[in-house]
Amino acid sequence: MLGNIRIQLLSAALVTLCQACVHERHFDASGLVKRQTSALEPLSPEEQILSDAISNVTISEWSYYYTHGYHVAGTNMTMADWTADKFRESGWNASVVSYNVYLNYPVNKSLSLSYSNGSTFQPLLAEAVLAADDTTSYPNRVPTFHGYSATGSAEAEYVYVGRGQQDDFARLIELGVPLEGKIAVSRYGGPFRGLKVKNAQANGMIGAILFTDTGDDGAVTEANGYAAYPDGPARNPTSVQRGSVQYLSIYPGDPTTPGYPSRKDSPRADTRSVMPGIPSIPISYVDAIPILAALDGHGIDGEVVNRTRWVGALNVSYSTGPAPGTTISMSNLMENVYTDIWDSIGIINGTNPDETIVIGNHRDAWIVGGAADPNSGTAIIVELSRAFGKLLAQGWRPRRNIVLCSWDAEEYGLVGSTEWVEEYIPWLTETAVSYLNIDVGASGAWPYIAATPELHEISVDVMKKVPWMDTNRTMYDAWLEYAGGSVGVLGSGSDYTAFVHRGIGSIDMGANGGDTDPVYHYHSNYDSYHWMSNFGDPEFLAHQYMSKYLTLLAYNLATVEIVPLNVTNWATQMEIYYKNLLTTISSKSATLDTSQLRSALDEFASRTQEIEVLEQQAVTSKDPNLVSLVNHKKRDFQRGFVSQGGLPDREFYQNLIFAPGIDTGYAATTFPGITEAVVAGNLTLAAEYVTRTANAILIAANIVKT
Repeated sequence: MLGNIRIQLLSAALVTLCQACVHERHFDASGLVKRQTSALEPLSPEEQILSDAISNVTISEWSYYYTHGYHVAGTNMTMADWTADKFRESGWNASVVSYNVYLNYPVNKSLSLSYSNGSTFQPLLAEAVLAADDTTSYPNRVPTFHGYSATGSAEAEYVYVGRGQQDDFARLIELGVPLEGKIAVSRYGGPFRGLKVKNAQANGMIGAILFTDTGDDGAVTEANGYAAYPDGPARNPTSVQRGSVQYLSIYPGDPTTPGYPSRKDSPRADTRSVMPGIPSIPISYVDAIPILAALDGHGIDGEVVNRTRWVGALNVSYSTGPAPGTTISMSNLMENVYTDIWDSIGIINGTNPDETIVIGNHRDAWIVGGAADPNSGTAIIVELSRAFGKLLAQGWRPRRNIVLCSWDAEEYGLVGSTEWVEEYIPWLTETAVSYLNIDVGASGAWPYIAATPELHEISVDVMKKVPWMDTNRTMYDAWLEYAGGSVGVLGSGSDYTAFVHRGIGSIDMGANGGDTDPVYHYHSNYDSYHWMSNFGDPEFLAHQYMSKYLTLLAYNLATVEIVPLNVTNWATQMEIYYKNLLTTISSKSATLDTSQLRSALDEFASRTQEIEVLEQQAVTSKDPNLVSLVNHKKRDFQRGFVSQGGLPDREFYQNLIFAPGIDTGYAATTFPGITEAVVAGNLTLAAEYVTRTANAILIAANIVKT
């Protein structure tokens, strides 16, 4: 598992897509780092108790429990209660919080391909039952479907649209490919799947088919001689990626209650701005091949289209089509409901009630399994609760409150976490120091982190305290080799989103597979306990050491007298974002006055030097009032970045320093209000957001100043 990763994989991980972690990640530093072995940093006695308490055996037990019961959002209150009970058993105060939200569930679907000669092809639209993998045969196994997809039917010729980005559609229009009234066929990868459907609909298309391409599987494919799961590490040909098609870059959470928590008596908003109006269906690559092959020789050849990742690894030409007389007939029937979801919440009260560390993972999955997404992370936080229980049993209390959250309905659109943040935002604004998120805690053995800048230093330092995978290397060594020493920029796609966009610093973390590791079957029935225990993390060691890491990071943030956040790194990172902005402006041959932003960045950098001096005074004097002042400035300054209202046409996203791209949903865009307006050619709007962004930075600087 810890073999060398190819240069091309590392480059991809640092610049664009790391397949096993699913979401595109934005790194601002890059470069290959030589394999090394570092000395392990010593632990304090309390840290040693925490670390020693974490067992791969018990984590495997938690994983088995979560991956052997149906737990699609809003369907398993028993699992929520069980999670809260586990927190209580370890000494946490625990409860289950419910929200009444809008979801939908699959009823039935159909898809057929009709050739011009009158023959037909009927895709399976289901994943194969595997004798070796017990949960794939459960009577209540989850059908393949898209959450929040529209009920409807369509019959028409179809067009292959690449990854379904706006630029892909622009290229098709440039090439004269007809789109109006056609059905879109798109490969996964790149933007959030809902934006693929959104873009198809915006171009007059009447349905969407999404498929997984083995071109995203690195070196481990059947074409390269590897056996398919369950006989080997390659992708099972029938695997299908389920998932939500909500327009994540517009706003997450319950689409009927934007900006306020969902209760049974809550007013309900129209959802058309954030949900598709055309049907969509996900399919496997084995089902996609005949559909794509029928387009060979029709429209524009894939190589001629010349778009990023347009051509995949299947034995087809990836031509655009349409093929005259060759049509798709599709139907999709969904049941729309308002139903309860359940967040399990555990609390340890600290000695400083006005400072809080929040830790979270979502519990719901698209399948009975979910061994990697999300229940590797769920098993990890249950084990974290058990480890802290060892300290609680000795009478220990943290300096800061620790809140442990097991979210429901993340998969539909970060629903459980967003509703909770919307309910508790006054208290969170007053007390929240950091939010620590773990989603796919382990789908392989290579760790990554993405975080707001103040968390970079402490997050990397804690890695040096964690051994890795029972080797003589540290987690830091493995991360350095895999990520090249780069900490990602947070976009969206997991439960940190609502926190970041209400001015609360956050980190997302996990461990992925590499280019030569077993393929992770994302949102598929094959993301199962059997896959995990035989291929993904057979001894649950990545789970164990990620749990040690998260636990030690939470401990340090919750107990160190002066909260270990590096405000100065914000000035460093924003300089990088500013240079990227200037590059974007130049690439568009635009003229935009950014002097206000430049001045605000200089002011912020100056003020961060002041808080460093103040922190040294607090350390030297041991004055508790001075310590509290420093801590509160570190806690509060990011509230400034969300003080100027939201981004254009997506008011939920209030952080003006970074946000998910309007056409990515996952990957971050820095200085998004300015950058996206420049890219769109709207320099008037860009100038407005230069002012807004500068004002946000100045408010943050004013909070930091002494």
